[in-house]
Amino acid sequence: MSSSSVNHISQPCIYGHFGSSTTERKSRLMKWLSKLFKGGSGNRGQQPQFLGDENMVWRAPARSMDDNSRTSKEKEELDRAIALSLAEDLKRPKGYRWRTDQDEDLERSLHDNSNSSSYPPKYAPSYSPWEYNPNSYRKCSGCYKDIISGNYLGCMGTFFHPECFLCRACGAPITEYEFSLSGNNTYHKSCFKEMTHPKCEVCHQFIPTNGAGLIEYRCHPFWSQKYCPAHENDNTKRCCSCERLESRDARYMSLGDGRSLCFECMESAIMDTGDCQPLYHSIRDYYEGMNMKIDQQVPMLLVERHALNEAIEGEKHGLHHMPETRGLCLSEEQTVTSILRRPRIGGRGLIGIRTHPQKLIRRCEVTAILVIFGLPRLLTGAILAHELMHAWLRLKGYRNLSPEIEEGICQVLSHMWLESEVMCGSRNMPSTSTASSSSTWSSSKKGGKSQAESKLGEFFMHQIAHDASPAYGGGFRAAYAAVNKYGLRSTLDHIRLTGSFPL
Repeated sequence: MSSSSVNHISQPCIYGHFGSSTTERKSRLMKWLSKLFKGGSGNRGQQPQFLGDENMVWRAPARSMDDNSRTSKEKEELDRAIALSLAEDLKRPKGYRWRTDQDEDLERSLHDNSNSSSYPPKYAPSYSPWEYNPNSYRKCSGCYKDIISGNYLGCMGTFFHPECFLCRACGAPITEYEFSLSGNNTYHKSCFKEMTHPKCEVCHQFIPTNGAGLIEYRCHPFWSQKYCPAHENDNTKRCCSCERLESRDARYMSLGDGRSLCFECMESAIMDTGDCQPLYHSIRDYYEGMNMKIDQQVPMLLVERHALNEAIEGEKHGLHHMPETRGLCLSEEQTVTSILRRPRIGGRGLIGIRTHPQKLIRRCEVTAILVIFGLPRLLTGAILAHELMHAWLRLKGYRNLSPEIEEGICQVLSHMWLESEVMCGSRNMPSTSTASSSSTWSSSKKGGKSQAESKLGEFFMHQIAHDASPAYGGGFRAAYAAVNKYGLRSTLDHIRLTGSFPL
């Protein structure tokens, strides 16, 4: 709803009775009329004529000779009282006038004496506001019934019973001093704010305005999660998988190493090495389906965060994605502590993690593949696909590649695997039955990918495509363009010969 179409109107409609100053003026007018009706003569004068709202002028009636018997002071005071009372009401904008019981008394007095022979002459202007004509009723725009007596209010060029002037959002009558108007719809200011003012999806409060009076918020580029800027620095937890901030009404699961996982990602999280083996073998089958078979039996271990960091420190070479490395293709011999048994959920954390130290012996160019535990199946698979591409390059003799080339082509294989999982009928999805075993394993284990899991897969693809780092982001975009143009096999052959992507 554009701000240009919204008006916040003050004093749009007036309820109740006149104020004391208006009451006093009308009271004086009634006294004058009563006095004159009782003591006037029988001669009639010429009817006054109203010249229009914009002029606010009433022509004085022609006087008979008997008028000379009245003092000039009385006539002046009478004219002044009439003009003052009428001008006070007429100077209100059209549609913003009010009607009270005193108006009815004045009209009734004028009507009862209109056929008498006493002074003043019959008071019947050729045009006057309908408030002073009890026989001219208006229809309420809320209930479409006549407004016959009592208070009414005018707004937007029409009229309402007070109880019929309703808020479009909540349906209750609007009685406040101000209201909001959008098009022809009226709202309480509070209801309109509830409808249009964005709320923080973390604390569920209205997002505050900044010093310039503008609504300033942060928005996740993929999930469109809107939140107050303060939550970026107030230690609000963020899911280590999907990056969404923790909402006040949805607690995240602590993985015990400084990471937190939302329950949506937790549903498909892989927690131990044995649990990850079917996924690992299905991705090896995916490579084989693209004629990129990995001949060596490279061990795969699921490890804790600190174990992965220790392995990274013991690795003599290799580029690692900072600030968070979630996988590693290990080339050196090391002893690594892997997760042997799946932990249990206890309260808001995990309990019962059982680990096992394992000596890794180098039998080829690749010693092992390590992946951090506790991530959703699709993210774990994307990391495995990336690290397996590192293993394939080393086993096939690709040497001395720059970080942009090696990490870029590894990210392309990770993206391709995610695409085959999320996008059915992808151009890169292998046609062999073994290559689709990943999806089969997922279906048998989880009952098929849910819509939430597919959305997570799209997010991981979005992360790869929009990575800002030169090696992982810039390298992926260059490699992806080359593969789209020349195909994966031709791109790999060009990398072997030149160490660069074909242009």
